[in-house]
Amino acid sequence: MSLNEHNSLVPVSTRVMNLSHLLTESSRRFSNEIGFVWGEKTWTWKEMEERSQAFAYALRHEMGLQKGDRLLVQSSNCHQMFEAMFACWRIGAVWVPTNYRQSPDEVAYLAESSGAKGLLCGASFPRHATACAPLVDVTISIGESDFAVDYETLVERFSGQHMPTAAVNRDDPAWFFFTSGTTGRPKAAVLTHGQMAFVVTNHLCDLMPGTNASDASIVVAPLSHGAGVHQLAQVAHGVKTILPADEKFDPEVIWQLVEKWNVTNLFTVPTIVKMLIEHSSVKRHDHSSLRYVVYAGAPMYRSDQVKALETLGSVLVQYFGLGEVTGNITVLPPALHHVDDNHMKIGSCGFSRTGMQVQIQDSNGAEVAAGETGEIAVIGPAVFAGYYNNAEANQKSFRDGWFLTGDLGHRDEEGFIYLTGRVSDMYISGGSNIYPREIEEKLLSHPAISETAVLGVPDPVWGEVGMAVCVLYPGQPLDTASLNAWLSERIARYKMPKSYVFWEEMPKTAYGKITKKLIRETLTERGELQEAT
Repeated sequence: MSLNEHNSLVPVSTRVMNLSHLLTESSRRFSNEIGFVWGEKTWTWKEMEERSQAFAYALRHEMGLQKGDRLLVQSSNCHQMFEAMFACWRIGAVWVPTNYRQSPDEVAYLAESSGAKGLLCGASFPRHATACAPLVDVTISIGESDFAVDYETLVERFSGQHMPTAAVNRDDPAWFFFTSGTTGRPKAAVLTHGQMAFVVTNHLCDLMPGTNASDASIVVAPLSHGAGVHQLAQVAHGVKTILPADEKFDPEVIWQLVEKWNVTNLFTVPTIVKMLIEHSSVKRHDHSSLRYVVYAGAPMYRSDQVKALETLGSVLVQYFGLGEVTGNITVLPPALHHVDDNHMKIGSCGFSRTGMQVQIQDSNGAEVAAGETGEIAVIGPAVFAGYYNNAEANQKSFRDGWFLTGDLGHRDEEGFIYLTGRVSDMYISGGSNIYPREIEEKLLSHPAISETAVLGVPDPVWGEVGMAVCVLYPGQPLDTASLNAWLSERIARYKMPKSYVFWEEMPKTAYGKITKKLIRETLTERGELQEAT
């Protein structure tokens, strides 16, 4: 650092570690130990590093990608996808993974909006490759295909080649993290090498302290989003990654692998935790090795928290965050999860992550008092660099240096944050603000209700009224009248839903999340927005 004429410190260098070095370092320290498991196959850290080096060489010298170029990735979970991520970073290119369940046209939009130069595409997605072909310069397939050269062919061809690691600065893009698109089209949040290095360190510090090379982590979500960030933290400490052979989620298989590999941590969303603990296989397999079951993406309802704690013990870790902050906003560690309501900050998503500052702000950007509801805003090293090529979104999302999350909440006197819901989820009925999460929590305390979502729908008298979509446990009949009578004793009259809909299952995103956008679309498709009473 040096001083300028105003006596301010000016950085001499902004260069940081290239994220690919995380794999290189684990390869050096744990060379012949297993780093990755996929079904019955295993790869050592040395093999992963060598394969990643070979693919990096192919990207640079065969495919012509250079520093700053974007590589779009359309693939379900596999070891090639994981290796390719580090290869991409090694040459200074930008990793741009898609939600692989999106349509060809949707992925083509991502290719165009990100300015991708290359496409890495699973062989089972030929229509996606065709849709993207006019938009990218090169295409590589994972698995033999008719549309491109195979990843394995390139790795074999360039095996043994050394690819120097590209120099990167703190703010150089590493990952375009597409938002889920709850409103409008997905936006590419730019995650950088310096930002991601902080996030990895913070994950290990706040979410999984003590994690080391004797641990194992199982993947139960697509690597294209939060699970990929979680596994990156595992690589940093030489933790082996366990990937189920089948992309279809099967609780029985997960528990079998937890027992076989003595899995110590996993990352997922609350709905997946719910499916894991309610499946009968949880009682047939030893899961005592688990130390951290990290859940995020949405708060876990209290009834599900209690059931998970009773089933798995004191292993739950909650974090709140968005892709734009790479999950790095708050944490609620195992010691603060309790079965006893008297020892639990019920409804809290925790306190500020190490190195991050969180505020609850009013519409003018002023911090509100404890207990008052406002928008959650955050600053700190985990905040992304902005949305790629989207000045309008950047202007709306930042205010005086604070990133505005779009989530409503409040804090208590001790600094614990409580989520009320998304700004877009709140509705106004008869002039009163209604926060769906409070109603959902009450509904889920009914013994017959497994899942629920409450949303505001237009009403000619009140402006908007609540509609509750409910999924019942098998063999638990429940009618609208009895549910309405039961709920009326537990919440204020003005918060009562006006209508109820009962479904056999709740629609979920590829990441297992329940979103109001998807529920509203499903209601519209079924014609139930008008029919419900």
